[in-house]
Amino acid sequence: QVQLVESGGGLVQAGGSLRLSCAGSGRTLSTYTMGWFRRAPGKEREFVAVISWSGGMPRYADSVKGRFTISRDNAKNTAYLQMNSLKPEDTAVYYCAARSGSGGSTRDADYGSWGQGTQVTVSS
Repeated sequence: QVQLVESGGGLVQAGGSLRLSCAGSGRTLSTYTMGWFRRAPGKEREFVAVISWSGGMPRYADSVKGRFTISRDNAKNTAYLQMNSLKPEDTAVYYCAARSGSGGSTRDADYGSWGQGTQVTVSS
C-alpha cells in the first residue's frame, strides 16, 4: 500500500485560502485515483473532491464546487487541494486517500490508503 501524509492545514479567517498537500511514499501515486475527504466535529466523514490518475475528470462535492480545486503532480508524487473563499462550515479534519486504478469514486469505502489527516479551522 502507498503511505500518505497530509500537510498545509491551519487556522484561517473566513474568506481566506489554504492549500493542502498529500505526499505519497512507498509507491508511485501515478496509477492511483486520489480523493480528499473531511470530517467535521460530530459529523461523519464526507467526500470533498477526487481526481483521476491522469489528472482529468475532477469531481467535487456541491458544498465546495467553485471554491476548491483538486490537482496532482505525479512527478512529485503529491496531490493538492486548493481551498479558496473558506467558510466556517469548512472546518474539519481533511484526509487524502488513494484508490488503486481508475474511477472517480466519492465513497470512502472504495479507498484503500489514507493519510492521518490535517486540521483546517476557519474562524468567522
